[in-house]
Amino acid sequence: MTKAYNFSAGPAMLPSEVLKKINEELLEYRGAKASIMEISHRGEDFMEVARKSEQDLRDLLSIPNNYKVLFLQGGASAQFSMVPINLLRGRNIANYVNTGLWSEKAISEASRYCDVNICSDSSNNNFTDIEDFEKWNINEDAAYLHYVSNETIAGLEFDYIPEVKMPLAADMSSTILSREIDVTKFGVIYAGAQKNIGPSGLTIVIVREDLLGQVVNGQPKLFDYSTQANNESMFNTPTTFSWYAAGCVFEWLKEQGGLNVIQKINEEKAKTLYAAIDNSDFYLNKVSIRYRSLMNVPFFLADENLNTLFLEKSKEADLLALKGHRSVGGMRASIYNAMPKEGVNALVTFMKDFEKKFA
Repeated sequence: MTKAYNFSAGPAMLPSEVLKKINEELLEYRGAKASIMEISHRGEDFMEVARKSEQDLRDLLSIPNNYKVLFLQGGASAQFSMVPINLLRGRNIANYVNTGLWSEKAISEASRYCDVNICSDSSNNNFTDIEDFEKWNINEDAAYLHYVSNETIAGLEFDYIPEVKMPLAADMSSTILSREIDVTKFGVIYAGAQKNIGPSGLTIVIVREDLLGQVVNGQPKLFDYSTQANNESMFNTPTTFSWYAAGCVFEWLKEQGGLNVIQKINEEKAKTLYAAIDNSDFYLNKVSIRYRSLMNVPFFLADENLNTLFLEKSKEADLLALKGHRSVGGMRASIYNAMPKEGVNALVTFMKDFEKKFA
């Protein structure tokens, strides 16, 4: 198989060790005489997968016992609905921070359930900076405050956790498991799997137990966190393969030494790539230095007429999926946990060579 580095924003590359393990177990899962995709989610083999994967995730993130861990379907987009459905709890207003496209989608969906107070808005700077927290217009009577920890499209990432009195809800789809976090600061953390957790189809939700129940009237049972918690995420048939694969990733993360080790590697990768951009007049990153993403690095060529050629040549060099999001343009390199330092180094070498030839 050709060795290539996949910089896709999601579905993203998986660790090669995880892919090899899945390949070895795919036809027959550990003596079950059937594939992991074929065995019952109620059977002991899969129940053990579910138990171990949850415990490994709890270990990695130091999740306290008063938080439920849910393995759900519907992607992070379903959580744009489930957060207000579960967290409004009789109130009619919620605080939202707008730092990019995913924030806007969350705001739009929440507006169907309540009045949304946009307490900070980065749209006025084209999502390249985050307003100082002291300047936020937070409604203290709101049910909760929601923010996206990292906007994958603009490459805009928080370097702190907002300190608020109300429950804090965070979309961590692209940052979860990339570093250590203090789970106790949050009421709800949710993340689509397809960036740092595993294949698409699975969504992780970590919710504080006191926020279970009291959903908005008339909502589907599946959108009630308590329904999912009371049924161990198996009220209906879960996405068993994605759940299993996520468990393999959790094992891999533990084998690497945990999130403290992964964080240092991620910081080194990002530092290497941003240095290549900043030390060149040929490439540009527009995001405020403080809030540059460690996971998604957008950059632009000084001569945009070279964009197509850059993508063609990079693909020939086995550097894949570097095209920027259609709403932004340019290039984007997503360097999640599974991207090795060698991949970033290969990209930097290519960028320098391309600049020498075409600047």
